[in-house]
Order: sequence, then structure tokens, then C-alpha cells
Amino acid sequence: MARHTTFRFRLDPTVEQTMALARHVGAARFAYNQCLRLHLDAREHHRALSSRAGPDAVDRAHDAVPWSRFALINAFNQWKRSEDAGRRFLVVSDGSTEVEVTGLPWRAEVSSEVFEEAAVDLGRALAAWTASRSGKRTGRPVGHPRFKKKTHTGGSFRMRNKTKATWSSIRVGTGDRPRSVTLPKLGSIRVQEDTRRLRRMIATDRARILQATVTRGVRRWWVSITVEAADLHLAVQHPARRTDDKTGWAGVDRGLHALVVAGTRNGTETLRVEAPKTLAAGLRRQRRLARAVSRKKRGSANQRSARMRLARHHLRVRDTRQHFLHQVSNQLVKSHDRLVLEDLNIIGIMSNRRLARAVGDAAWGELARQITYKQKWRNGQVVVADRWFASSKTCSGCGQVKSDLTLSDRTYTCGHCGLVLDRDLNAAANLAAWAEGHTRGEAQDGDRQAAGPDIKACRRDGTGPHARVGGTSPDDAGTPVQTAPAA
Repeated sequence: MARHTTFRFRLDPTVEQTMALARHVGAARFAYNQCLRLHLDAREHHRALSSRAGPDAVDRAHDAVPWSRFALINAFNQWKRSEDAGRRFLVVSDGSTEVEVTGLPWRAEVSSEVFEEAAVDLGRALAAWTASRSGKRTGRPVGHPRFKKKTHTGGSFRMRNKTKATWSSIRVGTGDRPRSVTLPKLGSIRVQEDTRRLRRMIATDRARILQATVTRGVRRWWVSITVEAADLHLAVQHPARRTDDKTGWAGVDRGLHALVVAGTRNGTETLRVEAPKTLAAGLRRQRRLARAVSRKKRGSANQRSARMRLARHHLRVRDTRQHFLHQVSNQLVKSHDRLVLEDLNIIGIMSNRRLARAVGDAAWGELARQITYKQKWRNGQVVVADRWFASSKTCSGCGQVKSDLTLSDRTYTCGHCGLVLDRDLNAAANLAAWAEGHTRGEAQDGDRQAAGPDIKACRRDGTGPHARVGGTSPDDAGTPVQTAPAA
């Protein structure tokens, strides 16, 4: 078990199950907000105490502030059984009244793991905020966690898988319903996609379910099952290279005219993929739907329906882009065992208002993320060229730098050696040559853009902070059907 992947299915719940799912989404939002309220109240009490008490009392009050995920879980569990969460008055036969502490009255209607995972999410948000303030976290400044609003669409909750000898709280395809997912407190819910691949992996001990995340989309419900899977079969992994072997590198140039151009050091083009421009293709329809939303009466049912139509359009654009990026990354990692990526400053490029929309539509950061983890699954190597390496302006034949090269020049013409080559292919050849001169054959870390928070130019295109990390569809999981775990 060496890799994590995600299987995503569309749920087909009944009316009763839809209400139960919505209840769990609301419980997760409520737990997150209540944990944040408990945290802020404790901090306010600490500040008030520090202004009038001694250092010992201040230290004790600071220790009582819940910061970590475990402290937040304990604070919420203590609160949900307290009088502040719920109470009722009982009238006895003699006319007197008694107070009965009930705690949170509806807490038994949802799974307790929903509360715990919401506290875990808040703990991570607080940790990211403190790390950003102290300078330990690079990239964009992270703001303080805010209260979540109640909406008719969106929202999610997460459940951990609890296992025993022959029992699992999260199951896939039980009994005579192969297209189903069983979740705690929710029972068996039908799914629309085929679950055969995941069921075979679990049956042959090549996968172990870790958690399930249920997300409410636009009139749709999705479940993402995160599993710890065995390594890919040796037949689909790249053969290991000698430590002194510096050859075999392929440079990958990402652009707007051509999304990906891969080439070797000698200028041989191995792959060229044109940019699909999914956002630009649907921009006319997006503008029409956005105008329809603005023309409806605010808060009316017509405006809500118009917003649904606009949200479905955005979802279609996102899914089209994500599917295309998976196809491109699969092509690259299947045909190359050594890849070189550029260290692009995507945030800086998107500050140019003339390029921002096109760069966001290309999703360079998401493509780098997919290439990095998929190449690691196949025992390949990915290195990142230096950010200040002028791959586009350098001649791949003689090494001369053409400082007057502009973005409109699509063909590189060297005035020193006379080389005439496609601009993107010339950059890919320079990247491959850079890797041969700056690596020693050992495996390198992947693109910094794939891991750092500073490149998330398209957050809703698969680079969000929670779910979808390392996520693929069943067809993109990359594990062929086999009868035993890979060695």
C-alpha cells in the first residue's frame, strides 16, 4: 500500500435519503461554526483575563483555548452534552419545575464522525492561518477562518472508515446491489456508475477504504471514496535507470497556443496538444446565463432557477477541462519516464489582465499536479527547471540568448547559428538539456507548483484545499485488473 487515489461516483438517493444527506451537510456546517464560536469565545476570555490577572492564570486560560483538531473535538463533545446546547423544563405533580439537561437534541440523527471531521477541518484552517502569520507558510496570506453560510447548493461532509475483522463501516456494492455505497447512519445508497474496478481492488486486498466525502452539487450528490491502493503493476511501471544515466529527459513546455509541447534535447517533438479553451468556448453562453440571473427578482424562485442553470454551465466547463487534463497527463506519463517542467510564476502571470482568463482556462498548475503524482505512481522522475532559466529565449542549437524575443514570435530564429525552430519546441529542447546538466539520475521532487499554495490560480479546477487532493476518476486510477497485489 503506497499510494492514495479517489473513486468518485454520482449518487442516486431516494427522497428520504436526500433529506438525510442534507441533514448531514447541515450538521457539518453547524459543527464547524460552533467549534469556531467556542474557539473565539475562549480567545476572548483569554484576552480579558490577561488584562487583569497574573501570568499563571493567563497561562492556564491560554491552554484552555482549543487550537488543535483534537482539542476542538473535545470542546465540541463537551458542549453538545451541556446545558448550553439544550435543556427542557419538567413540571412535576406538585406544580414545581425541574430543569433537565438534554444537550444537542438532534445529535443522534447524524453520524458523530460528521462533527469530528468538521472540527478537524477547522483545526487545519487555524493551523494554516497561524503558519501564514508567522511566515512558516509560503504563498498567499491565509485569512482567519470564517463562519459558513447556509446555502441551498454546495456543502459537504466526510466520514472515516471504521473496520473490524470482517466488517467495514463504509462498503461498496454490498449484497445484490453492486452499484451502491453504504455509509454510516445513511444505509445503502444507489450510485449511477459501475463500481466493479473498486470492488475488485478491495476483494483482492489491493485497496483499503480510508474515508468517504459526500458533496452536494447542482441538483446532484457525489461521493468521493479515498482508498489506499497497492502500487501499479510492474508491467505499467517505467523500468529503473542507472544512477549515472543522464539521458532520456523530455522537456514539457506549457503555453496558451499549444497547451503542452514535449521534446527531447535534439529537438525531436514527442507530443503536442493544442489548448482546448473550454472557458472561452462557453463564454457566450455564460454571459447570457449571467444576464438572466441579474434580470430576475432578487430572492425569487426564478432567480434561483437561473442560478442553477448558470451553475450547471460552470460545472460542465470544469468537468470538460478536468477530463482533458487527465487525458494529457496520462499521455505524458505513459510515454515518458523522465519529464522536465518549468517553474512558472502563475500568480504573477495572472496579474496581467490581458492574459489572466486564458491562463486560468489552461490550468497549468492542475496539469503539473497531475503529472507529478501520476509519474510517481509509475516510478518515473519529474524535475523542475530553475525559474530564471530562459528556456524560450535560448537557442537549443548553440546556446545563444535572444533577448528581443516577443510573445508574438511563434518561430525561433537564431541569428548566430541560423537555427529555425518552433518556439515551444525550442523551449522543450532547452528544458531537456537543462535536466541532463543539472541532475545526477536520482529521483527528484515534483513541480513546486503541484504542492505549494501559491499556484492555485484555478481553485475550482481541482486544486482546492480539501477534497480532490490526488483525486482521479475510476478510469484514471491507473490500476489494471489483476489477481494479486503488485510486488
